[in-house]
Formats: sequence, C-alpha cells, structure tokens
Amino acid sequence: MKLGIAQINLTVGDIAGNTARLLAAANDAHAAGAALLLTPEMSICGYPAEDLVLRIDFAEACATALEKLAADAPPELALIVGYPERSDDRLFNAVALLRGGRIEMVYRKHHLPNHSVFDEQRVFDRGDTPRVFACGGLKFGLNVCGDIWEPGPATWAMEAGADWLLVANASPFHLNKERERVAVARLRQIEAGLPIVYANLVGGQDELVFDGASFALNVDGEVVVQCPAWQEGLFYLDILDGACSGPRQSLPHEEAAVYDALVLAVRDYVIKNGFKGVHLGLSGGIDSALTLAIAADAIGPDKVHAVMMPSDYTASISIEDSRDMVQRLGVRYSEIAIRPIYDAFVSQLADEFSGMAPDTTEENLQARTRGTLLMALSNKLATLVLTTGNKSEMATGYATLYGDMAGGFAVLKDVPKTLVYRLANYRNRLSVVIPQRIIDRPPSAELRPDQTDQDSLPPYEVLDAIIAAYVERDLPAWDIVAQGYDAATVRRVIRMIDLAEYKRRQAPPGPRITPRNFGKDRRYPITSKYRPDLA
Repeated sequence: MKLGIAQINLTVGDIAGNTARLLAAANDAHAAGAALLLTPEMSICGYPAEDLVLRIDFAEACATALEKLAADAPPELALIVGYPERSDDRLFNAVALLRGGRIEMVYRKHHLPNHSVFDEQRVFDRGDTPRVFACGGLKFGLNVCGDIWEPGPATWAMEAGADWLLVANASPFHLNKERERVAVARLRQIEAGLPIVYANLVGGQDELVFDGASFALNVDGEVVVQCPAWQEGLFYLDILDGACSGPRQSLPHEEAAVYDALVLAVRDYVIKNGFKGVHLGLSGGIDSALTLAIAADAIGPDKVHAVMMPSDYTASISIEDSRDMVQRLGVRYSEIAIRPIYDAFVSQLADEFSGMAPDTTEENLQARTRGTLLMALSNKLATLVLTTGNKSEMATGYATLYGDMAGGFAVLKDVPKTLVYRLANYRNRLSVVIPQRIIDRPPSAELRPDQTDQDSLPPYEVLDAIIAAYVERDLPAWDIVAQGYDAATVRRVIRMIDLAEYKRRQAPPGPRITPRNFGKDRRYPITSKYRPDLA
C-alpha cells in the first residue's frame, strides 16, 4: 500500500486556512494512489496553540472544521488529522481518523510533555486508550509526539493488534534534534517491535521552528525513509508487511541546519504576522551583517531595509563595509546620523547630570537613539524591526534596553557568538555576501573610542562554553571550574547572567536553536538572592 506523509507548514489559529491545506493534501494524496495520509500533530489549529485551546469557541471551531474536512475529503482515503478535542469538561490533544465521510476514530495523546518549551499538562487532559485501525490489509496504531518519548503507548498499540505505529508530531528543532528523535523512535521500536512512520510539522511559530525531517523505521529499527528538513511537501512510502521504501534525503550539517532554521523562522514570523517587510540597524559588525543576510534570504532583498546610524565613534570601515554589503545583497539602505539627536538628549539632561562624569549612561543614549529611529520607521512603514543581538550578549546583559534590544524579532537571540562566526562563514560559502573584513575585525559596540567587546567580556570561546554549561546544562559553578575554567571568570560570567534576567524578560522573541533558549524555555526569577557557590 502507499502511505503519504503531509509535511506541511500550518499557522496557529488559522483554522480555515489549515483545513484548506489539509483538504488539498488529502486530494493530492488520493490522486497519487495513497490509501492513508498522516498529518502533523494539531494540524487543524496549528501548534502550539497554547491557551487558545482553552477557549470553548476555539475548540468548537476546530471541531466544526474537522467534521467538514471529514465530509469533504476523499471517502476512500484514511486521513489522520490532529486537533484539540473537547469532551464534556475535559480537553485532549487528539488525532482523528477521517474516512468514509465521517470521523471514524479518535486517539487521545497519553504522555503530555511538561518540560523545556512544553507545558501541555497545563491545558490538556491525558488519554489512556490505544487505537488501532485497518487499512490496506495492515493494522495501524496511533501515537502523538510525546507518546514515543516514554515507554508504554507504543507497546499498548502493539498489544491492541497494530502492525505499524503512526506518530503525528509537532517536534520543534534544536541542534541535533533529528538524531534524538531517531534514537527515541528506535527505543520504541525495540520496546514494541513495530515499524514506525514519524510525520513532523515544518514552519516557524513565534520562538519555535519546526524542521520536518519526517522518517520511517523498519522492523529492524533502520531508517528506511528520510524526508528532507526545512521543506514542505507530500512524501510517499510504499509499505509491504514490515518493510517500507520511500525518499532517502540527506539531512543538513549543523551550520546549514541552523541557518535554514533562522531563515524559516524570520520568513514565517514576517509573513504570518502580516508585516510588509523588515528593517534593522546595520553597524558594520558581524551580528547585524549575519542578520541582514538571513533577512534577505528569508523574504527577499526588496523587502529589507538596512539603516546605518553612525556616531562620532563609528569607524569609517564600518560605514564602508556596510555600503559594500548592501550593494552585494541589493537591499534598501539609508544612513541617518545620530549626533544631532544624541546632542539634544545630552543637552536636555545637562542640569540633571551636572557634576557627574560621562559613563555608560552616555553610551546607552547612543543605542537608545538608534532604537528610537528604528521604531519610528516601524510605526510609519508597518515593517518589523529585527534586533541583532546574539545569545552571548543576551546572557551577560551586554545590550541596551530600549536601544539595540528595541524591536520585534530577535533573530540571533539563541545563537552564541562563536556560532555567529561559523554561520557567517557558512553563508559566504554559498555566495560571498558578508565582506571578509566584517568577519575578521574584533567585534565592537563602537560607543566609545577604541572599544572592543573583549574590554567588557571574556574571550567568546570561553564565555560561550561557560554559558552553555550554566544555562543549557544547569551545571553548578564548581563543575564548570573543574572543566578547567578560571574560577574568577566563571563567577563573573554567572553573576552577569543572573543579573541580566530583567533585561531578557523585556527582549523580543527569537527562534530557539539550542536545547535551552532564553524566553519560552529557561524561566528564572528576576528577583532572587540565590548566588551559586564555587565551593
């Protein structure tokens, strides 16, 4: 028999649009001779719908759309569709089998993840019944995403008579996530002895980005089908007993995967939220250069506006390199000097600051002047401001509230500085759009004479390693020191991370590409007296 995987990009809350896409996929799959089509988790309403699913009217709209889809889909096709199912006073993350013009069966997700970016136990009730159906001479059991990350549901499907396990997923991307999924699926294959078809969502949703990369394991746990990452489409599998064949795509390497994730995240955030385009502050540094390249690749250079806002401390090569890069990309470019605006701020504050020496306050005023200009352009032109700060800066607070943090989407928010350099070099291997001098120059905020980032921060190789250990792996300070890092440096970095929580709480959302990001994932109190000990 022929089985289809609908690896499609859906939008949270666009019930009518999502249903239309599902119906089109069903018609195409039927025309291609498929007997069965598996779609992603929560495909009717998009994922994660968060508290929207708690609204009675929202759940009712999803139920109405599901019934209409059942009536309109080819009656011969077995169509698996995800949706929020409200039953009496309970709410389930469910998938329905649509066939013959009706809802034939409903499976309710058993294991509700409640960690990292997931809080499904907050909104859903737990299912407890396996579901198996016949199609094409075989019996298929159903699981939903988190069900295969824990023992139990796969075995229950086998015990209910399943020959194959179908898994509907909305599994968000982070580095090396594809390998994690396959490893977990193999554990379930060993546990239950069932071959597995795993269909995953593709697309961006706020801070999360979904990579697709659907796959199938045969009865021996081998990956016999691998759908592409970051690509929508209908992909077909030929199934015979416990054997399966289909597409065998190579998955991208680390830099390519992250770059593709950022491009898709920007594209979907802009398009799904209805912005006419984007603009960003171009400084001549590597962060803004990489952000500009991502933006142009995401939505096209005609919808991207780069704004250079020089001050007295902006090096001439920063302006030269910015002009060079925008010519290479073909984006719109403006230069707006901030000196007159900055001088006006300083003049108006002169009496309040009388007798006080200049310090970071004046430096931050430059950044806030730039932030005000960018937000004014956003208001006037209905465009989105992309901020350009990276994870290393967000971690340590090396950023200015209402200055370089002002904007609507933080493209590099979860990208450590060392990875920024790798991504810039990767993008230039595709075509050289970032001037090499931008990559080679020591990074600088250019807010005072001869300033470099390393005046305020440890070397990025050291800083990023400590951040990864403390933020992403929750290692105690003494364990980080035991890895060979200087105790004073570890203490200083951890202190900066903890103190900067109030800034991060006010930062724009940005795509998650590491196992633990700032925002939806890592949630720490702003007011806290806890200080990690090195003892």
